[in-house]
Amino acid sequence: MTLPAGWTARRPTLDDVPAILAVVHAADTFAIGHPDFDAEDVRAALTAPFLDPARDSWLVTDPDGVAVAWAILNNPTGIGREFVDVLVDPERGADLRAPLLARQLDRVAERAAERGLAALTVRCGVCAPETRWAAELAEAGFIRVKRYVRMSRSLADLTAEPAPPPGVSVRPLRAGDEADLRLFHRIYDTAFRDTPDYEPLDFEAWRELIPSSGKVWDEWFVAEVDGEPAGALQSSDQALEQDMGWVRTLSVLPAYRRRGVGAALLRRAFATYAAKGRAAAGLGVDLANPTVPVNLYRSVGLRELHWIDVYERTVAATGV
Repeated sequence: MTLPAGWTARRPTLDDVPAILAVVHAADTFAIGHPDFDAEDVRAALTAPFLDPARDSWLVTDPDGVAVAWAILNNPTGIGREFVDVLVDPERGADLRAPLLARQLDRVAERAAERGLAALTVRCGVCAPETRWAAELAEAGFIRVKRYVRMSRSLADLTAEPAPPPGVSVRPLRAGDEADLRLFHRIYDTAFRDTPDYEPLDFEAWRELIPSSGKVWDEWFVAEVDGEPAGALQSSDQALEQDMGWVRTLSVLPAYRRRGVGAALLRRAFATYAAKGRAAAGLGVDLANPTVPVNLYRSVGLRELHWIDVYERTVAATGV
């Protein structure tokens, strides 16, 4: 990668978190209109269990030492596909995105070889304003495979939580009870197995990967139908900067779908967020999900804010 005179590409450390965050905020503001990352998110990315920051990440600085671009790999489970983020200050770092991508793809090839695989699938995200980035990904051999939509609704006009359908009940997760946490995981794992991209994790691995932002236990709920486990909702505090409660996952077992379980869980979550003074509720939805959850979300007042397209290509292992 050729850099302008005086510019430097180096491996980041935790001391660089504030500088990286400035780049991420500039990139987010261009892509979605507001910052969507905080310092804890940056630290979590640099200390992720299957990432070596000395090999899997780059930070580019100008002659004054100001960060203008950050690239990092992400594979939270250590199995399956890799995700590449290349974030730049849109005013000064746009020309760096394609060459940093090329460096990261070379690293993915090495990681495939290290894992004894012939190849790895790699994905990148593109928001609506990022037309140049989409073109650069296409030039690098990526194709668009799906779209995620971020949705939200105001809680200012939230009416009293309606009674759930007959037989349906919703209760908080008993976070201090490991059996209840295992039940929550079983519901989540079973419900998501019919989605194409799901990568199963056993209970111990799943619990270990719950981010600190996800441990708002009083905003996790379990739904039952006639006393039997039927669904689960996991919240996160990742959108607090937007004064928003956030639904991280919504899981309904196949036998209980289309019976009002998902709506009852969402309405309980909305009521809880509102009671804490949150202005809005939000979530992200995969439009490729065969259960078409976007229709449920619209039925409870959620509306589309913006979308993220996912681009994908296969990278052969080094030496293959």
